[in-house]
Amino acid sequence: MKQPLQYISMQSGKFIAGCLLILITASGCRKYLEVPLPIDRIAGNTVFDNDYSASAALNGVYGALYVNGIFDGGGSINYYSGLYVDELKNFSPSVNYLALYMNGVSSTIGNVSGFWTSMYKQMYTVNVAIEGLTPDNKGLTYRNQWLGEAYFLRGLLYFYLTNAFGDVPLVLGSDYLKNNALARSPQADVYKQILSDLQQAQTLLPVDFRDGNGVSTKDRGRPNQAAAAALLARVYLYLQDWKNAATQAGVSIGNAGTYQLVNPAQTFLVNSIENIWGIVPFQTTIAPYKVKDNGSFFLPKGKTPIAANVPVSLSDSLVSSFEPNDLRFTTWVGIDTVPAAGATPMGLYYYASKYKAGGTYTTAQETLVMLRLAEQYLIRAEARAQDNDLSGALADLNAVRTRAGLPNSTAVTQPEILGAIQRERRVELFTEGSHRFFDLRRTKSLDALMTKVSVQKGGAWEPFKQWWPIPLTDVQNNKNLLQTPGYQ
Repeated sequence: MKQPLQYISMQSGKFIAGCLLILITASGCRKYLEVPLPIDRIAGNTVFDNDYSASAALNGVYGALYVNGIFDGGGSINYYSGLYVDELKNFSPSVNYLALYMNGVSSTIGNVSGFWTSMYKQMYTVNVAIEGLTPDNKGLTYRNQWLGEAYFLRGLLYFYLTNAFGDVPLVLGSDYLKNNALARSPQADVYKQILSDLQQAQTLLPVDFRDGNGVSTKDRGRPNQAAAAALLARVYLYLQDWKNAATQAGVSIGNAGTYQLVNPAQTFLVNSIENIWGIVPFQTTIAPYKVKDNGSFFLPKGKTPIAANVPVSLSDSLVSSFEPNDLRFTTWVGIDTVPAAGATPMGLYYYASKYKAGGTYTTAQETLVMLRLAEQYLIRAEARAQDNDLSGALADLNAVRTRAGLPNSTAVTQPEILGAIQRERRVELFTEGSHRFFDLRRTKSLDALMTKVSVQKGGAWEPFKQWWPIPLTDVQNNKNLLQTPGYQ
């Protein structure tokens, strides 16, 4: 992925329109659905009449997902959900971190409602892109790619919105007056829209990887057909549509020439062949060319989390979930050895070390991986097990275990295999994509586990806490928009 605006230089008027649209994406406005009409009309009528500016508008969304840290860093949904359940241990006295950790978030404390605002800001830009690209504009050589990317991004955003907040408004256009009066749609309807968007994306996107000029590339920073299939596989798994989940996961699994499981040390590198789609970091003042998870988790040897200004470590239960000799533990888990003298508390701290590029760079060394092959194997394994294809499920599960240097699973029965798959998902996908939080809820394990874990963390769990609250200001400004049940 290139930097936003890179492809529209020397396009004068179109450059200005592109800048305006991307400024919406980057800065937005106070209300999540409110955008002034003049910008809307400029974007719809001008930006999408050539490939340069259409590409740049979508670059603005990718750029905002990176710059705003929605999926990486200390304010990401992965980080917050890890604190919320049982992946991370909190050391921060911050009210927000304590509220997350002790399951006491509200619409004003805990900061989770910020994801609602950030994602709907990007949704507006994506909707403008879909509107602007839907007419068959003869000035666009790569119209299908741009439109496919827009549908893919809308499906991605809605997947995270509905899995964080439950029922959410289906905002499918750029009429902000209409959008600001929308009520929450049932989650079943949101999933129907996600499926529709991703199916559209799958028909429009290219098979190979393309860059922001529409040219074939090795760069995996823009989604292709396999990325749409991978996200569809995840959605079908959540909907318990086992056959479609297995079929879509098989798209990338079956393309061994393009996607392969690699040594854990290579998984997150730029252009890793395990990566199906990810966000490639670019130059910023905060984290130039770096995935922000590195700085948010890394604990230098000899310093406690508080001394290192890092508020978390991996939870004891996660660390104990790894089997002996697991390459993922030796490669993806860092160990901070704190000397006995002068350290309180004393001992070892374990931290996520999937991303290691913490130095100074002029190009990206790692990709913020959003979809990768190991997840697809585990999706197909679970779908096959649910469909009573136990030998097929074990073959997929063992492919992931073999890559991790582990022997084949000893599970035999369907319940044993399903349990083994969930344990494997925990140690394979930790601190990525909010998988742990979402997996616990979709397998109906969340309430039982968190009833115990929340007390251990000093909090109290109630079933309504499986969904997060939305911003109070949006509820106050829209009489049709109700607060998440339990947080009124």
